[in-house]
Amino acid sequence: MLSLSNNSSKKRKKSCFWKMENASDVASVPSTMKAWIYGQHGKPADVLKLKSDVAVPQVKEDQVLVKVVAAGLNPVDNKRMIGIFVQAECPFPTIPGYDVAGVVVKVGSQVKNLKVGDEVYGNIHEKALDHPKQYGTLAEYTAVEERLLAPKPKNLSFAEAAALPVGMGTAYEGLQRCEFSAGQSILVLGGAGGVGSMVIQLAKHVFGASRVAATASTAKQELLKILGADLAIDYTKENFEDLPEKFDVVYDCVGQCEKAVKAMKEGGKVVIVIGAVTVPAFVFIVTSNGADLEKLNPYLDSGKIKAVIDPKGIFPFSQTLQGLAYVDTGRVAGKLVIFPIQEEKM
Repeated sequence: MLSLSNNSSKKRKKSCFWKMENASDVASVPSTMKAWIYGQHGKPADVLKLKSDVAVPQVKEDQVLVKVVAAGLNPVDNKRMIGIFVQAECPFPTIPGYDVAGVVVKVGSQVKNLKVGDEVYGNIHEKALDHPKQYGTLAEYTAVEERLLAPKPKNLSFAEAAALPVGMGTAYEGLQRCEFSAGQSILVLGGAGGVGSMVIQLAKHVFGASRVAATASTAKQELLKILGADLAIDYTKENFEDLPEKFDVVYDCVGQCEKAVKAMKEGGKVVIVIGAVTVPAFVFIVTSNGADLEKLNPYLDSGKIKAVIDPKGIFPFSQTLQGLAYVDTGRVAGKLVIFPIQEEKM
């Protein structure tokens, strides 16, 4: 795990101690659970409530039930809650949360590869903004299709694994969509964020970029270099679009498409994941895919790709509202994680 603070190493050590008591305990599933849930749109502090009597979701034929150990937070959690995507929403009441790391406790009749006791991670919503599931990951249990999950990398803690699926999946899909290839150069706007930090690492270590440049604030310049950026640009001191150097691909994670287009080479490409589109850029919304995560697992196990968790970035389940408020500041380095979801097993 990469971090800007030594404090998170202590949290990482703590997160590695979560263990299953035994197979029978894992297989014993209650009928109700604790979950953060909202029944109307509004600010998280006003509408999101922690309840202890929420029904554990039923498992469909192609799904598994996961006992959630850790869950990642994303800006989309807040945006959905306030009603920005109301036309494509699921019914109320809603449990937010996309990223999960946990243990399989029940399998549907059509599940082929996963079994009870398997440690898994993934993004549980196949289409992030197209009627996502009613029950997300900010709960003690969540039901998810087998195809959206991958085995948790052995060298990662549950907290680290929960920091990865949405950010890494978005980064990987975007690089694939723009046909990024070995020897090309890339500029990452918002290189210290949840998606940008993954784009830098994947471009460098998986896709074979010849040169990686990235933007971030003054305080995050060192993080960019640790992640693998050859050129770290402080956006508070210089305008990236005015630099003489241009790039084969510009990956915009912050919504500055008009400027991004000015930074690409002639015939280059601009990928954006947020904000308005300026031709010839294109925008996409991530599709969850467990096969992609599994393909990247060797890079995670070897340490070439690392989870990036903010120094303040691990919040206990009871402090989920504080975590979401921190996400809303836009100042997070990497990701925030809710851990532990349930009482730790020693």
